[in-house]
Amino acid sequence: MKKSKNILVDTPTMYKTDNGLPLYERTELNTLMNLRLASAIDLQLQMKQAHWNVKGPSFICLHELFDKIDDAVGGYVDMIAERIVQLGGIAEGTIRIAASRSRLGEYPLTLSDGLAHVDAVARALSTFGREALSTIGEATELNDAITADLFTEVARGIDKWLWLVEAHSQATT
Repeated sequence: MKKSKNILVDTPTMYKTDNGLPLYERTELNTLMNLRLASAIDLQLQMKQAHWNVKGPSFICLHELFDKIDDAVGGYVDMIAERIVQLGGIAEGTIRIAASRSRLGEYPLTLSDGLAHVDAVARALSTFGREALSTIGEATELNDAITADLFTEVARGIDKWLWLVEAHSQATT
């Protein structure tokens, strides 16, 4: 086992590929991206939690917004998992693995008020957004411009969703 960013992970199985990156770099990227995959899966499920349970005067607006974010994050999950496999790794995307590795805070299960969900969703998005941004630099250090570009796309999307969510709590009275 090795320790990556304070989380123990097994040394990954890597398949042979001729994509051009050395095995060491692919192995490091595999470990890094599987951590991000765990957080992305958690984020997607947190969006569903908010979508299912939001109540109040802004119900329909927030219900639909959280569902759109869930759809977008599902795309990010797939992109990350497929990049892991492209590099010869195994995408470790089970719910149990995601729960044990995610860097996101626990989503409060008792929320119902729309603005409380807005705050919780914003917190989850911003945490994952910071992870995506750090992955850009880490992938660049490992000479993988493609993974850095992938996480640039993810970070750009997360920033947009964060803006749309935060706008609900930024109005002045």
